[in-house]
Amino acid sequence: MASALISDLFVPNLNGFSQEKKKRQQGLRSGFAHSVNLHLAKGPIARQSRRIKCNASVVEADAIAEAEKAEDPFRSLSQVCAVLGTQWGDEGKGKLVDVLAQRYDIVARCQGGANAGHTIYNSEGKKFALHLVPSGILNEKALCVIGNGAVVHLPGLFEEIDGLESNGVSCQGRLLISDRAHLLFDFHQAIDGMREAELAGSLVGTTKRGIGPCYASKVTRNGIRTEVEHYKRFSERIEPYIADTVHLMHDAFSSGKKILVEGGQATMLDVDFGTYPFVTSSNPSAGGICTGLGIAPRHIGDMIGVAKAYTTRVGSGPYPTELLDEAGENLRSAGHEYGTTTGRPRRCGWLDMVALKYSCQINGFSALNLTKLDVLSGLSRIRLGVAYKGPDGNLLKSFPADLDILQNVEVIYEDLPGWQADISSVRRYQDLPSAACLYVERIESLLGIPIDYIGVGPGRDALIVK
Repeated sequence: MASALISDLFVPNLNGFSQEKKKRQQGLRSGFAHSVNLHLAKGPIARQSRRIKCNASVVEADAIAEAEKAEDPFRSLSQVCAVLGTQWGDEGKGKLVDVLAQRYDIVARCQGGANAGHTIYNSEGKKFALHLVPSGILNEKALCVIGNGAVVHLPGLFEEIDGLESNGVSCQGRLLISDRAHLLFDFHQAIDGMREAELAGSLVGTTKRGIGPCYASKVTRNGIRTEVEHYKRFSERIEPYIADTVHLMHDAFSSGKKILVEGGQATMLDVDFGTYPFVTSSNPSAGGICTGLGIAPRHIGDMIGVAKAYTTRVGSGPYPTELLDEAGENLRSAGHEYGTTTGRPRRCGWLDMVALKYSCQINGFSALNLTKLDVLSGLSRIRLGVAYKGPDGNLLKSFPADLDILQNVEVIYEDLPGWQADISSVRRYQDLPSAACLYVERIESLLGIPIDYIGVGPGRDALIVK
């Protein structure tokens, strides 16, 4: 069933793309060769000729790259590309996935459940709040996959599907669920709520969607996979969605299809690398791609990390750069910082470069998407948390695992000038205020990673490709 769906949905176009690219390159090479062919023979003049030809090749390559970028700025992205959160979630991953999905054949969720909340807008500006369905669902040509690393609450999933279809977005034949994914039941949600109640003043701050208890059932080998016979109530409706997605992904990769991986939550909520125990129950970092979809590490190409221009967090746990004053309230108001899944107000603060650098080290990002830069407009001063000083007064060399230390660090800030202009309509990097460019470039220099994409508003088109 899965192979038939793939072949029906997609028409391979990579050969045509390669041939067209080759033609353009040959044409450009011919023009450059004619302009620099000096027909010189020997000696110093010949060496100079070779140098000129070499320089011309560099110019030629640059010209080709610029021409292709102007035609499609996302063209150079790899066959398998991942978009992951770098902070504590809510960075705006769904928007970039929605934009990139127009260029990819498959969009896949690799972990988590309906505790994710990805807000996207269609071309008419209509808002969609997704929780488990991948953000590529608005691209009619993309096949969306929920991988084996995710956990699935069927009543919630069908509610999400019904909401999409009532708004004209078809899911039938366009959404597949791994036959290795585990089912999340109502009792998992009840257990989640009871555990939070037992913790009283030490709440983890979960969404109470039952994600943790479901993963607990999985790792204690008591979970139930999405085999139809085990869930009679939904068996008839769920059957068309279930597929061997591991085989499907490898078949798609082998035939040249482009695969976009969408992470839920974010690295600082990773059960291994996050601020444990104030974390989610899966691996939203790079390792979760392989275990959650069955994709081999060597097949993964570009890794794009998504980070807000400031920092937010929902739920409990240490948060060094949190602003508990009017400045934090202003960020929350300007950024509309309320949870997509729970509606809870998000805690807001300055951009934490220590945590962000740690996240980049774990994931090996090739580029970053800095979102909500427009929210910082109007501030006279913007602060970057560039280092932590420990309780002993010494600078910490890395992000600490010990929460007692993390809760008591002193953040060392670097102040940058703000800008007053509204940048929500800006679409070219060079048109941003100089202070905004300085902010972006300072983040790049501290991380050593380019910021290729900058979000300046919620809409699909409010994106600067740098």
